[in-house]
Amino acid sequence: MAEDALIVFTPSGKRGRFPLGTDILAAARSLGVDLDSVCGGRGICGRCQVLVSEGSFAKHGISSHAESLSPSGEVEARYDTRRGLKPGRRLGCQAELRGDVVIDVPPDSQVHKQVVRKRAEARQIEIDPVVRLHYLEVEEPDMHKPTGDLERVQRALLQQWDIEPPACDLRALQALQKALRDGDWKITVAVHDGSRLIAAWPGFHDRAFGLAVDVGSTTIAAHLCNLATGEVVASEGLMNPQIRFGEDLMSRVSYVMMNPGGEKELTAAVREALNDLIGQIVEQNEISRDEILEATFVGNPIMHHLLLGIDPTELGGAPFALASNQAITLWATELDLEIHPNGRVYVLPCIAGHVGADAAGVVLSEAPYQRDEVILLVDVGTNAEIVLGNKDRLLAASSPTGPAFEGAQILSGQRAAPGAIERVRIDRETLEPRYRVIGCDLWSDEPGFDEATRRTGVTGICGSGIIEALAELYLAGVLAADGTIDGAAAARSPRIEQQGRTHSYLMRAGEPEIRIIQNDVRAIQLAKAALYAGAKLLMDRVGVDHVDRITLAGAFGSHIDVKYAMILGLIPDCDLDRVASAGNAAGTGARIALLNNQARREIERVVMDIEKIETAVEPNFQAHFVDAMALPHASTPFPNLEKIVDLPERKAVAPDEGMRRRRGGRRRQ
Repeated sequence: MAEDALIVFTPSGKRGRFPLGTDILAAARSLGVDLDSVCGGRGICGRCQVLVSEGSFAKHGISSHAESLSPSGEVEARYDTRRGLKPGRRLGCQAELRGDVVIDVPPDSQVHKQVVRKRAEARQIEIDPVVRLHYLEVEEPDMHKPTGDLERVQRALLQQWDIEPPACDLRALQALQKALRDGDWKITVAVHDGSRLIAAWPGFHDRAFGLAVDVGSTTIAAHLCNLATGEVVASEGLMNPQIRFGEDLMSRVSYVMMNPGGEKELTAAVREALNDLIGQIVEQNEISRDEILEATFVGNPIMHHLLLGIDPTELGGAPFALASNQAITLWATELDLEIHPNGRVYVLPCIAGHVGADAAGVVLSEAPYQRDEVILLVDVGTNAEIVLGNKDRLLAASSPTGPAFEGAQILSGQRAAPGAIERVRIDRETLEPRYRVIGCDLWSDEPGFDEATRRTGVTGICGSGIIEALAELYLAGVLAADGTIDGAAAARSPRIEQQGRTHSYLMRAGEPEIRIIQNDVRAIQLAKAALYAGAKLLMDRVGVDHVDRITLAGAFGSHIDVKYAMILGLIPDCDLDRVASAGNAAGTGARIALLNNQARREIERVVMDIEKIETAVEPNFQAHFVDAMALPHASTPFPNLEKIVDLPERKAVAPDEGMRRRRGGRRRQ
């Protein structure tokens, strides 16, 4: 029998083998996993709660079950009695390894919570909500005029608001008579799309809210809006708990394929998270769930399907067929959404198999279909969604960039959380680094840095940090154009160290050590080459060799320095003054659709006209991908970039076999 077991922690992705009997907290600490504890493993504080992810995980090569841990004992039973444990949770300090296992560390058990970028972008939106409130003075019932209460409410709507008598939901009808009598025949009704009465309150009621939600594969962000004024009352976000089933999208599809009923688990997880998020919002803003009458959703196709309770298996392989690419309107109760029982949900249309409603939200937000200039829109995530064009023609595609940009697959990588290195500068001569971490405005070489970061520490490097580090190493001559770490640079600095047959760069000694290795460079090269190749494929189709403007969307896209992104060749050459971040443009699109009824018709029309390009079957993708592995590119010049950055001398690049990875050979993320 095996004397040790493999443990994989999510969402960090850190893994290692430990002797049977090792407690989960000890394994987490050994691997540098962010698992909280203040009681020294005595089972008192409850900070180290973890969850066993059950099922077969092809990506990790693990079949994980509750029996992979020791049975719950007296200490956990005592804690459960006194303070309560959520179903399925274990105390990491008490649960011991019995076999291979995947362990999820919930957000509330993490010391350094991920930074969920949730701010609503400033935007002028014409307010024309689909749900409107109308105050009515209703004629009282009369023995001599035998009409029902609903009919007299409908008559009042026609006479006082010139609204044709709307249909009425059964649940609204069930509450109507009491509202009329409690309000002394004065009530406020909510009418959906001018045609259906969905709610009623006694007397005058002037508060109606809506939610605009972006369900991302990593994070979920929601904006609570006043439907009458358009004001963003609150913005909140949290980690998508589906991460415990797989970091990238195809890992989640694989989980569904290998675990019968897995799609129901994933659907339940995201819906529970949404209700938790709604609970946070209403509690912090002192409103009632019943005052939320409308919600709009965007998300990539797999998130879209799982939110709706649709098995995403068909999206796991060609031809990547969507169950539907149309916009969908349904009752909130159909999604188990805990808002007003008659609340409605509008899900924006998807564009193609791997270009989803989130991309439609970006298009609605940025409106390239109204412009003359050729615009490249890139929503950077584990699957980059790309839209190119102008008012004459729009094309869309996706590229599987994978989770490397979010710190996964990187030796010292982590998600964006306090303590993560997010900015990097490297001296061109000495190769000495300086850096900034999330949660501190000081650079590492400035007085007071150690004191300012004592609480969070320096814990790793996130996506924006790894982009800047590699670009700086390239500018310093440490990275060759083919991405190789030059061992000769060891003569310039002891930070360049040999590691087997390759070399690495030591950014930070100590605990934890932060080092960039050759595999880190390759992971970023593969991701950036996929993104660039997808964009270049669309440029070929449109017949342009440059774009007039580039807009980066998404949490990662909004945080990277566009200059460093271009130095690596993550995006095509462009005037840097015309390269900008749109923040959470997908969420902005959801907010526009929430607050403007006509915008829904507009995006439905625009999406139908977008040309969909499937990069997996495009013969030119491989050539673009191989050329894009070079820094910044093997053959395409970057004249705009060279005006402001002294790039190393261009040399002929002969990509090695490891770089010749055809798009069809890479899993779609």
